[in-house]
Amino acid sequence: MAEQALWTRARLGRCGPPLDLLTARFDRHVYASHTHEQFSIGICVGGSEVIDYRGDHLRPGPGSIVVLAPGEMHTGRPAASDGGYAYRALYPDPSLLTEGTVGGGLPYFREPLLDDPELATALRRAHTELSACPDPLEMESRLPWLLTALARRHSTARATNDTVPGAAHIAYAVRDRLADDLLEPPSLAELATALGLSRYQLLRAFRTTMGIPPYAWLAQYRVHRARGLLESGLKPAEVAGLVGFADQAHLTRWFRRVLGVTPAAYRNSVQDGRR
Repeated sequence: MAEQALWTRARLGRCGPPLDLLTARFDRHVYASHTHEQFSIGICVGGSEVIDYRGDHLRPGPGSIVVLAPGEMHTGRPAASDGGYAYRALYPDPSLLTEGTVGGGLPYFREPLLDDPELATALRRAHTELSACPDPLEMESRLPWLLTALARRHSTARATNDTVPGAAHIAYAVRDRLADDLLEPPSLAELATALGLSRYQLLRAFRTTMGIPPYAWLAQYRVHRARGLLESGLKPAEVAGLVGFADQAHLTRWFRRVLGVTPAAYRNSVQDGRR
């Protein structure tokens, strides 16, 4: 197992605060005792590690989640001399774990090693996809939602009331604003403030009404706009930037999700049909 540590710095919304993502794979590396200013949330994806934390030895295995609080000393090392470990980690500001909870205080996790396969899978998938393409709106739509779920399920924090009055009106207002600014969409925090809501309330209203989070709705809207440009003869590499995707790979990922084919294949089939 080769030693590897790849950091990705992404932003929560355009011009929003940063959030760091780490993809790590070690066979010998031993961390010195250290702390973080943010929460450290890790998902074990392979091997076995030992983490010294709060006087205990945590032993995460594949699929487990580890939550380490800000300012608390910890270390990490392989669990065995002949094996390594691999994990994905993110380092969110504490405020991201309080958006859907009462009181706003720092969530306390009595058990730092968590067994929650559904949430672990969702966090790992979000980490993988956002490390590859750290789209600001996608970051802001996915991670605060998952981190709120983490706090509500496993910390001492109490959940807020999930009822959002006027949810449909809120969702349609957000939808229209995203459609109008598809090249540089505003942050959800900015939209929430304008509507007198928390970001969690905005996400709740949008998902309840539209059935998908804001970034997914905008990506599908961009795909439909891309279809017309491809039909006019433009190449996928040209179309990606014109509809707000980061690059051709980003366009292709969503085009296949929505329509089942690549942009190039779609363009060729449309062009062939006109001959």
